[in-house]
Amino acid sequence: MTENRERGAGEAAPLPNRPPAYIPAHGLLAGRTAVITAAAGAGIGAATARRFLEEGARVLVSDAHTRRLTEAARALTEEFGGDAVGARPCDVTDETQVRALFTAAAERHGGLDIVVNNAGLGGTTPLVDMDDDQWHRILDVTLNGTFRCVRAALRAFRATGRPGVIVNNSSVLGWRAQAGQAHYAAAKAGVMALTRCAAVEAAAYGVRVNAVAPSLARHPHLVKVTTPELLAELTAREAFGRPAEPWEVANTIVFLASDYASYLTGETLSVSGQRA
Repeated sequence: MTENRERGAGEAAPLPNRPPAYIPAHGLLAGRTAVITAAAGAGIGAATARRFLEEGARVLVSDAHTRRLTEAARALTEEFGGDAVGARPCDVTDETQVRALFTAAAERHGGLDIVVNNAGLGGTTPLVDMDDDQWHRILDVTLNGTFRCVRAALRAFRATGRPGVIVNNSSVLGWRAQAGQAHYAAAKAGVMALTRCAAVEAAAYGVRVNAVAPSLARHPHLVKVTTPELLAELTAREAFGRPAEPWEVANTIVFLASDYASYLTGETLSVSGQRA
């Protein structure tokens, strides 16, 4: 039997365990203004900022890590121009900083069209060993931080009468169980519930609110906080035999932010290759 033999009838094709070609832009967000939290580094937020800029949006990127934010904004400005890129540090656990972020967006561009709430914090701790500080820290960044930014966005949209879109970053762990993830899963399930309730209220302002729920996206920070053994186990659960690239998740966020999703609100879209 040779490696180059042809597949027989009914024989499954090899798993497509390599990422597809990067998708070219189509101007889906031309002329729109977006705020994206946790957009520094190399994760989903950074990929979303790049995809938004490629699709024609103006972007105000934010992150709690000032140095990484400055570096990310500088790189994006060199590529897309200073008129398209702004940056402002923001810790989503601080209400004063959240308000300042949305005030800066309004002052820079006269209003908002899109908000992507990407800030979140993970970790692995068995529930029996988890202390209150660990629980509260994860929930304050991941759930309460999303709440603060959704609230600020809705207040901004209501004040201007400008229709808009909010996209929250949740996780498949909002639906599924994984040992050591009780705090993170509870926070992400809360983001899903917050998304549904906010969408019902936001409809009165002409605002859509949806969420994405990634399973496993490949980025450097994930490698730092996850053991090789757990990464291998999680990867084995993926139907495609590989993690998602951050830009593949960002593509779904672009869709939700665009007019192609004009009648979609209160939904959480799973961006996952996990096996059923």
